[in-house]
Amino acid sequence: MTNIITALVRRQLRFPANIWLVSFLLTIGLTSGWQRTPATTPQQLSQATTAQNAPADLKNLLTQVDTAASRGDVKGVLQFYSANFTHGDGLNLQTLEKSLTSLWQRYPKLQYSTKLLSSKPGANGIIAETETKITGLPSGNGDKLALNATIKSRQRIEGGKIVRQDILSERTLLTSGSKPPQIDIKLPQQVQVGQKYNFDAIVQEPLGDDFLLGTALEESIQPDKFLNHTPVDLELLTSGGLFKVGQAPSTPGSQWVSAVILRGNGMTMVTQRLQVVKK
Repeated sequence: MTNIITALVRRQLRFPANIWLVSFLLTIGLTSGWQRTPATTPQQLSQATTAQNAPADLKNLLTQVDTAASRGDVKGVLQFYSANFTHGDGLNLQTLEKSLTSLWQRYPKLQYSTKLLSSKPGANGIIAETETKITGLPSGNGDKLALNATIKSRQRIEGGKIVRQDILSERTLLTSGSKPPQIDIKLPQQVQVGQKYNFDAIVQEPLGDDFLLGTALEESIQPDKFLNHTPVDLELLTSGGLFKVGQAPSTPGSQWVSAVILRGNGMTMVTQRLQVVKK
């Protein structure tokens, strides 16, 4: 009974913008430093068509940039972006600076690890696809949220500056408490406009005497979402997880689909990107 009382007291949560920021900002580990190795020019980098035959300078660069990004140096990151930088989610250089400052103030000890998947010549530079993993242990800010995420992204680099960035896929996990629920998510990566889809978030371990509270969230990805708070109302779950049927919007784009599940001694939130495409 104590567990359910504790949970019910906390049934309405307000998640900060940082949850939504993570999906975009994980790629910073790669994009913050293409000019840190002067001997490697964009023309030289363009010859690498796979991660296996990428120049050693590029691989070393990724290691150096991961280290720099883990320090949370906002100004150091921004100098490597074009003044006309654009992003598939609608962000620009100004909103990027605000977002980075907000994220790294709250998570001052994020650790980045970036792997180059491929690179190829672009119109005036190179196109690089990467996979970035990020981890953040609970901090002393009172929220005590641990973070784990994986992002695949594509960057266009011209003249040593990042001019365009797009997220290909993402998954973000936030947990808190002494025993956050272990959740298995079932969600398609892509659906057509107007199509219905299943979204399941199944709790893996036995519940014992615990009760579960939870909810599913679906939001379009827009620039204003990155800096605004999102209220979350939790409901009592009568089964071992969430089982929802969603419907894609009538226009193409990207959606954040999330599951929030709370038990007496822990909370888990999982967010994945859902691509909505034309038929």
